[in-house]
Amino acid sequence: MSEFDRRIADNLAGVQARIAEAAAGSGRTSQAITLVAVTKYVDRRGAEALLAAGCRDLGESRPQELWAKADAIGRPDLRWHLIGHLQRNKIRRTLPLVAMIHSVDSQRLLAALNDEAATLGRRSTALLEVNLSGESAKHGLQPREVAPIVSRAGDFPHVEIRGLMGMAGLASNAEQTRREFAALRELRDRLLPPGPADVSLPELSMGMSRDFEAAIAEGATIVRVGSALFDGVPFEGTAFESTAE
Repeated sequence: MSEFDRRIADNLAGVQARIAEAAAGSGRTSQAITLVAVTKYVDRRGAEALLAAGCRDLGESRPQELWAKADAIGRPDLRWHLIGHLQRNKIRRTLPLVAMIHSVDSQRLLAALNDEAATLGRRSTALLEVNLSGESAKHGLQPREVAPIVSRAGDFPHVEIRGLMGMAGLASNAEQTRREFAALRELRDRLLPPGPADVSLPELSMGMSRDFEAAIAEGATIVRVGSALFDGVPFEGTAFESTAE
């Protein structure tokens, strides 16, 4: 094993240990948390090193990068997640490649996903993205917009809405981050009793390298971790510099 592969494997093991500890602190097991390794920083080699270390869920923010890596790697056991903004003109090529789309941020996009999934004869799995911090630069539904969309889930039979996704504010301190994650969980919980019988919303995708433990404490079932997996990894003679996702 090369130093490159070894460092990524060690980083992955470290993140998995932290997930297990955080899950135990919230009365759950690590099996209740899905780690999506965000590969937007790295090329095919970095993604393949994660696969070799046992990580099967990989996430990309840009559809074009997802297409390229999925085509290059070509592994049927790999589960791709689109975690960034999706334009409607990129749905057709993206949909067959992904296990889940985390970033449905409008009813219009949901309808377009439904139409394309119907054309492909399949059912898409998606999360509704919520703008937790209210930052104008971020995509996502306003919290008040989520319930009306969930109430109309039956209008989109080819899309399974599995839950909600959100990001803490870039300027949020630790206390604010916890409150934002708690708000997403509370929003999901409020949707359940009056919601459609076939909508269970089990997934909460929240938490990145800088805050995934806080997200798990507040109920995350999916965490999206990138920079922590590549910290100190040598890329063509230079070490990867850890940055926030």
